[in-house]
Amino acid sequence: MHRSDIVQPEVAPLPAETIRLPERGYSVNRRKALVAAIACWIGWAVMVWLVTQGKTGDFDRSGLLLARFGPDFAFDGPNWIQEAVRDTTALGGVFLSTLATIGAVVALLFLKLRREAVLFASSVFLGWMLNNTMKALVGRERPEIVPHLTIADGASFPSGHSFASAMIYIGMALAFASMSKRHSVRYTLVGSAMVISAMIAWSRVLLGVHFPSDVVAGWLGGAGWAFLAAALLHKPAKSAAESEAAEHLDPTSETHRQKRAMRH
Repeated sequence: MHRSDIVQPEVAPLPAETIRLPERGYSVNRRKALVAAIACWIGWAVMVWLVTQGKTGDFDRSGLLLARFGPDFAFDGPNWIQEAVRDTTALGGVFLSTLATIGAVVALLFLKLRREAVLFASSVFLGWMLNNTMKALVGRERPEIVPHLTIADGASFPSGHSFASAMIYIGMALAFASMSKRHSVRYTLVGSAMVISAMIAWSRVLLGVHFPSDVVAGWLGGAGWAFLAAALLHKPAKSAAESEAAEHLDPTSETHRQKRAMRH
């Protein structure tokens, strides 16, 4: 049996030259992004003040005990829910969030959205530096009120999972929103990213490794940075994307293909 006999297309495939990539129908409204960023950063500043002044004790304790019961503070729920919480929190971990970032950048490049790829990659890199700086400045210890249901180390405030998930998934949604001119599609993408990142953030509390104030501040900081980067890094990213260096590094560019053909 020939390979061609195994899988047969139902219709004739389109010639390569007839396929068109989607146009860049949307450039983020930088004024709206800046307003969203300011709102998030104001909330973040409030949380920093409350934490450093020791005013979140009742809020933090209530949040940590919300899903615990008994004298040993065991998780209140069936095993599959606990496993689902662990799966959710993994989406904000270094390994999976890095894979998601790399995959998104590669996809944006192949979709000829080089400006969005540069903007997204640079915002994630700078965001990680920003979050680590905030952790070092505050230096809060992790909660010991309830048993930890996953391994966690380092400073507690702000939550790195919360910051990273908001920064990466909201930033990713803003980048891919450029493929649609419809407001409903763009708002659905960004809204879904906000919900998913909020779920990742709260999973850290359910696992007992972060105070609620850690994840609120982390999520606000990550979301604020994603919107701020979209508003302020747009022009630098555009200039970098149009540079000769980016042309040579982009695996989808004509220059890159010509150089590869010459080597072979």
